[in-house]
Amino acid sequence: MLRQPQRRWLIPASVALFLILIDQISKAWIVAALGPRPLTGQIPLLGESIRFVYIHNTGVAFSLFQGMPTLLTVIAILISIGAVYVYAMHLPNEQVLVQISIGLIIGGALGNLIDRVRLGYVVDFIQVGWWPVFNLADSGITIGTLLLAGYLLFAGDATRDDSPPTAADSRNDALLSDLLRAELPDERRTP
Repeated sequence: MLRQPQRRWLIPASVALFLILIDQISKAWIVAALGPRPLTGQIPLLGESIRFVYIHNTGVAFSLFQGMPTLLTVIAILISIGAVYVYAMHLPNEQVLVQISIGLIIGGALGNLIDRVRLGYVVDFIQVGWWPVFNLADSGITIGTLLLAGYLLFAGDATRDDSPPTAADSRNDALLSDLLRAELPDERRTP
């Protein structure tokens, strides 16, 4: 039986590992099918609207900041570490939707980080209309971020625990009370 701290990492780790696996398999397949040179072929899926094309992305989302692989690798590592920290310390990490969201975000970041470290660029291959070409790791990051934002906006307050106030809460209440009393004119102060 897993203890509570271990359980809150089981779903995110499983989701992240699964996303990394399918991301890396899909990238290997696209390189085998359309590589080794980028932009030399395509696989139409829905006419010209949705297709697979093989490109090298040395930048970030939407091909911004091209040609800065070392900086982008360091940034990807810091974002991954930051996501783990925020999940562990500040998010309601006992909630399954939050766990899945963080798993998608971390799995996507690590999937692209593997490409950057191994190849010096990210393999992108999904083209939908005019949208910039992306991959499954990008999709995981985007979906995870949207799920987490939606959860925090719409369900975050409803799932907060009703634990008894802590000593810090009492100190904060006392400080607020002192500040409010100091702001009131002398005749309105309560004893």
